[in-house]
Amino acid sequence: MSTDSAPITAIPGTGKIYQLWKKLQNVPLGERLFSQAVCFKAPYFRTVHPRIRELAPGLCRVTAPNRRGVHNHIGTYHAIASCNMAEIAAGIMTEATVPPSHRWIPAGMTVQYNATATSAVTAVARLETLPEFGDEKFDIVVPVDVLDADGTAFVTAQITMHISKKKAK
Repeated sequence: MSTDSAPITAIPGTGKIYQLWKKLQNVPLGERLFSQAVCFKAPYFRTVHPRIRELAPGLCRVTAPNRRGVHNHIGTYHAIASCNMAEIAAGIMTEATVPPSHRWIPAGMTVQYNATATSAVTAVARLETLPEFGDEKFDIVVPVDVLDADGTAFVTAQITMHISKKKAK
């Protein structure tokens, strides 16, 4: 193979997590099973009782109930619980987007607390365009809105993900 040939770009949405999501869409309680599997792999997420509702390369929508365990001292949705929701949505979206030939890791999060929430919440992570996955390392900044029941983004976050090609074994 010539060294001056263009690298082959990997295809988003071909990873195991996204394939499992698609398979479980046809199973009764599939969403719930998928969400529980995510929490088994990353137990801290369980603290907000997340439910993944929508998943595709470049998109993840997660809901969580309003319950006492996520309240702060004034009875509103806790700031760190909101960050947890943002990280779930961004992480699962990134996992569904990054092809099996690559890996990712969160590198930082910037958060704005815009208002308070006293309802169930929905976190939406969305990339406007999908990146190309070649040989070079790069960062993706994943925007996430955490919405209250009225659709107000009471928390917004930008989560930086380091993306790199997996090392050959």
